[in-house]
Amino acid sequence: MKLITIHVPERYLRELDRLVESKYYHSRADAIRSAVRDLLMKERDILEYR
Repeated sequence: MKLITIHVPERYLRELDRLVESKYYHSRADAIRSAVRDLLMKERDILEYR
């Protein structure tokens, strides 16, 4: 895997941390990977037409 750095609003981090604390995700990174995967699946049609 590649390492990336992003800037996100504090509110997003608080919400991510709540998901991790509730054991929905193992880590912030796990949650972010899941979000990126979901976005790419959702936008797949757009990517295929370019």
